[in-house]
Amino acid sequence: MGKKLLVLFAFLIPFQGYSMHIMEGYLPAGWSIFWTVVYLPFFVWGVKIIQEKVKKHPELKMLFALAAAFAFVMSALKLPSVTGSSSHPTGVGLGTLLFGPIAMSVLGVLVLVFQVLLLAHGGITTLGANAFSMALAGPLVTFGIYKLCVKFKINRSVSIFLAACLGDLATYTVTSLQLALAHPDVQTGVAGAFVKFASIFSFTQIPVAIIEGLITVLVMNILIKNIPSWEGLKFKFKTSKS
Repeated sequence: MGKKLLVLFAFLIPFQGYSMHIMEGYLPAGWSIFWTVVYLPFFVWGVKIIQEKVKKHPELKMLFALAAAFAFVMSALKLPSVTGSSSHPTGVGLGTLLFGPIAMSVLGVLVLVFQVLLLAHGGITTLGANAFSMALAGPLVTFGIYKLCVKFKINRSVSIFLAACLGDLATYTVTSLQLALAHPDVQTGVAGAFVKFASIFSFTQIPVAIIEGLITVLVMNILIKNIPSWEGLKFKFKTSKS
């Protein structure tokens, strides 16, 4: 199982990549601080969850690395969008389905930090806002959608697709709100700015979200066939119907 995960991990190593949701300096200091303060408690909670999981199940370290690598690669593929931002897959669906949204909030912010330090994309001042949208809001929606699909006994692959796809779109809905709050329209205010940002995002993000959903289904199905035990993971996919 370890060798197979290493092969999959190698497959996910990126070629040239770009992006982060909101670039350095695009948010006023007040909003940068606000989003950081809102996000931080979830980061602390997530760190505790990961520490507990790794302590009880050391074998999960490889899967944590895989989930982070998947998110890094997916979120590094940029399409230009709203001024001061970009459209790209988020890649957080995989880690969310494996470990839950709070643990993914930690992996997600690590991905964003590596993008800043290694790829010089995004920024430190906007890290809190980007983490809130991609590493927290997206995973929470992904988790909620999957739980809802399980409740209604929807096909597993369809459930994974919907969770990853809608989680991606949720990230950009929150990003649109963040941009609108920081830069309201002169005439229509925050609501008008939100509609403007969300509308522009939708042209690129809807197809991107669909592609992300399909890729997440593919990778999850590979993992489902090769992970010998689901102990310590969020869902017991072996017991689900395909």
